[in-house]
Amino acid sequence: MARSYAIVFGGPSPEHEISILTGLQATRVLLDGGHDPLPIYVAPGGAWHLVPATAEAKDFLTGAPAGSKELDVVLSGQPGIYPKKGMGKKALGIDAALLCFHGGIGEGGAGAAVFSLLGIPATGSTVFAGAVGMDKLAFGGLVHSATIASLPREALSATTEPSFPGPYILKPRFGGSSIGIEIVDDIATARTVAKTSPHLAAGAVLEPYRPALVDLNMSFRTYPELELTELERPLRGEDDSALYSYQEKYLAGGSGAGLTNAPREFPAKAPEAIHETARKLTRAVAEVTRLTGIVRVDLLWDEASGEVFVNEVNTIPGALSLYLWAPQHPALRVLEDALTEAIEKPVIFPQSGFGQGVALRAAGGIATKLVGLGGPSA
Repeated sequence: MARSYAIVFGGPSPEHEISILTGLQATRVLLDGGHDPLPIYVAPGGAWHLVPATAEAKDFLTGAPAGSKELDVVLSGQPGIYPKKGMGKKALGIDAALLCFHGGIGEGGAGAAVFSLLGIPATGSTVFAGAVGMDKLAFGGLVHSATIASLPREALSATTEPSFPGPYILKPRFGGSSIGIEIVDDIATARTVAKTSPHLAAGAVLEPYRPALVDLNMSFRTYPELELTELERPLRGEDDSALYSYQEKYLAGGSGAGLTNAPREFPAKAPEAIHETARKLTRAVAEVTRLTGIVRVDLLWDEASGEVFVNEVNTIPGALSLYLWAPQHPALRVLEDALTEAIEKPVIFPQSGFGQGVALRAAGGIATKLVGLGGPSA
């Protein structure tokens, strides 16, 4: 019997529109491959909608497209995703969900948490791995502790000076890889910018600004085994912009705008030693993060010194990095393998019940646990 796959995209995120594009692309790949996909769009306000499988990007300009059906997400009793209207409601039959969230809480582990509570296998790594990937400070600390080559990265503090001099790259601590990033000359400017930018309100990180560094990307997948793509070098605009921006990443390429059509060298024109270093670093990131599914690692290359650094990891990358996998596997196979992995190789964590009631029986009355918690006496 054929499996039923949901494709889930959108959600509250600055990268909401890019998530829509990824979700529609994945839906069309599965549809053309003989599946009957269930595209589920999560609006910025939180409403879930089952949308037509043939919807186009322009259909979402004012919200859920015509022909959509609003859904209820039920976590208790009989968990599942149900049509909002209709008598005798029955949950959608979903064998696995392909998560296409970008940025925000969806990619940051919330999507994994919701589908774990629903009991529906889902791609996009565990809630824990997703959260680390979305927290630039935590990820930087993780790769540093694993002695993986990376640039210094510290939290922006209102009182503590950074351990390295400016100029700095100032980034949102939580978020994607291309929105809200600024180049500043000194710590005073960084603090001023952080107070006025909505992208930095939840926290910011500092890195040394090294203008000669070149962007490199490599994707890995973990099923049926760990496998890497060739190395990509995204190309910046004609003005040789200081950062690989949101506009260059997602809006370049004319009428085919998007990651798939953005200017690039692929494979990157670099010495074989650089390709091999990138492969070693990508494997190391896969091992230390325990990320699963389809992942993209962003690297930085100093052409003068030959150094390569891990910059960031995208737990649910734009376009699911299908354009990087195209020379090795058709998109349909990459998506089917990710969904099969979610079903057949789930990451299992210890469940409750190991205490067998020992702590509960020994606890006595809760009133005894409150003694001394009333604060200082008047």
